Amino acid sequence: MISGDIDRLAAEHVMGLLEGGEASTAEKLMGQDTEFTARVEYWRGRFGAFDESAPRIAPSDALWARIEADIARVPQPAARALAPATPSWFAGLWENLGFWRSAGFAGAAAALVLAFGLNASLREQAKKPVMIAVLMTDANRAAAVVNVSADGTAELVPLDDIAVPAGRALQVWTLWDRARGPVSIGLVSRAQRMPLQLGSLPKTGINQLFEISLEPEGGSAIGRPTGPVLMKGTASTAL
Repeated sequence: MISGDIDRLAAEHVMGLLEGGEASTAEKLMGQDTEFTARVEYWRGRFGAFDESAPRIAPSDALWARIEADIARVPQPAARALAPATPSWFAGLWENLGFWRSAGFAGAAAALVLAFGLNASLREQAKKPVMIAVLMTDANRAAAVVNVSADGTAELVPLDDIAVPAGRALQVWTLWDRARGPVSIGLVSRAQRMPLQLGSLPKTGINQLFEISLEPEGGSAIGRPTGPVLMKGTASTAL
């Protein structure tokens, strides 16, 4: 069997399109022919979402026999009257059960690809920053950015290396209400990209303050900054 035939057989085996002798051949090749087995795994990866969406159930012989009998009963003269200019090759496709099986699987696969693509696009939109706060040092240098996404999650992105002495840590705070006071939303031993804990807090608003202070290793013991504030900035709408 040449390489192209092996690839086609493997792809149709994964999609469940084989029958008769080809189906038997594919079953025999699985686990015995390394190239065929590798191509099957490749196509399973390509059609993974489709392949795993439902258990494989082989149609019964009675079902295929009924479908073939229904196709055979289509009045051929009437079909030609509806489409007198239909080419012979199209008429052959019309009566080809294998073609319609393939078309049905292809349509289902296309629908799945579209659904997964739409879900991925929606997830990507939810992760796009809608609010951003640039944290500045006393020297007026941008040292970090806080990104707040449409789904309410937030992330700290350092722009500069920050020297953290032994036994100390960086603590991230936010302040939206002076009467409530600052709230800790993250603690880290060194400057690094990290998620911030905004889940239980009110929705981030314009001019909401974010800042980072230098604290003891376990964080501030009094629920507010005790060490020097290394950088701070207020939230604004992301462009």
